[in-house]
Amino acid sequence: MKKIVFVFIIFPIIFSCKSKETKEVVAEKKTVNENWVVLTNEQIKNADIVIGTPETKNIHTSITVSGHVDVPPQSLISISFPMGGYLKRFDLLLGTSVKKGEALAVMEDQSYIQLQQDYLTAKTRMEYLSADVQRQKELSENEAASKKNYQLVLSEFKTQQVLMKALEEKLLMIGIRPEKLSVNNISRTVNLISPITGYVSKINVNVGKYVNPADVLFELVNPSDIHVAMTVFEKDIDLFKKGVKGKVALADKPDKPLDVEVILVTKNINENRTGTIHCHFENMNTNVLPGMFLTGTFELSNISATVVPEDAVLRYAGKQYIFIANANNQFELKEIETGGKEKGFIEIKPQPNVDWLQQKVVVKNAYALLGKLKNKITD
Repeated sequence: MKKIVFVFIIFPIIFSCKSKETKEVVAEKKTVNENWVVLTNEQIKNADIVIGTPETKNIHTSITVSGHVDVPPQSLISISFPMGGYLKRFDLLLGTSVKKGEALAVMEDQSYIQLQQDYLTAKTRMEYLSADVQRQKELSENEAASKKNYQLVLSEFKTQQVLMKALEEKLLMIGIRPEKLSVNNISRTVNLISPITGYVSKINVNVGKYVNPADVLFELVNPSDIHVAMTVFEKDIDLFKKGVKGKVALADKPDKPLDVEVILVTKNINENRTGTIHCHFENMNTNVLPGMFLTGTFELSNISATVVPEDAVLRYAGKQYIFIANANNQFELKEIETGGKEKGFIEIKPQPNVDWLQQKVVVKNAYALLGKLKNKITD
C-alpha cells in the first residue's frame, strides 16, 4: 500500500515539471523567433521576393545640422578703464560700429588731474637733477667736491628716472601721451579709446555712473573672426573635413542662406554624443551677431558607403528595418540606421559585429515578409 501511494504521488509531480518545462521552452522559442520568418520555395516565388547583396558605392549625401554664431575669445573685447572714474558721456548703441582709435566714451575724475600733476612735477624735478648730476660730476673730476656728493645726486637722479617711467606708463594706460602733456593742457577728462575695429555687443553702464577699474563698461566684437559653431552627431562627424562647404540660415530668415566653409572639426565627443564643427562665413553679413541660432545644410559628395536598393529598407513604427536572408529560407528582421540616398540606393550605417557586404538581404517585396512576420506574431 505504501508503494502504491509513493508512485501515485510522484507521477503528478513529474507531469507538472514536464508541463512547466514545455511551457518555458515554448515561451523561449517564441521569444527567440519573434524576428524570424520561414517561407517555402513556393511562397518566395509567389511573393516575388528577390535576394541581393549590399555593395559599396560613392554617394552624394546631404546632412542637416544646427548651431549658433560664435566668436573666439581673442575677438571678444571687454572694455574697462584702468583708473576708474565717472562716465561723463557716450553715444553708443548696441550694434554701433567703431574704429580702432575712436573715442568710445569720456571719463572724468580728479585722479586724472593728480596723475598729470605728479608727472609734470616729476619732469621738472628730473630736469633739475639732470643738470645737478652734470655739475657734481665736473666738480668731482676737478676735485672741487667729494665723490660722495656726486654719487648721492646720481642715485637720486636714477630714482627719479624710475618714477618718471612709471608715471609715463600710467598716463599711456589712460590714453594721455606724456610728450604732449604740459601745464597748459592738464584736463580732468580722458577719452576711452577703442582698441579694435568692430561693433558694440554689450553696454553695461549709463552716463553719470562711477565705475571701478574692474568693471566692464562695454563689450566689442571683432567681426573679422566671427564664425559658426555647428553641432554634428557622432555618426556623421567623420564625414566633415576642412574645406567642406555648406549653407546656413538664421532661424527667422530661412530663405536667405549664407555660404560657409569648414575650418575646424573638433576631436572630442561630448556626453550627448555630438561634436562641433567651426565654419567661416564666405561673405560676412553685418546682421549676424554672436549667439544667434542657425540651421545649416552641408552637401557631401563621393562618400564611400555600404548601400542597398531603397526597396530593401522597411519603415515600421517609426523605425527602419531590413530582412537578412539565411539558410533554409529563413529571414531575420533587423533594425538599421540609414544615411544618404542617391539614384535608387540608400546607405546603411555600420553595426557592431555585422559585415554587411557578407550578408544576403531581401531587396524586393520585403513588405510581404513583414506582413507574414506580423501575422505570425499575432497568431
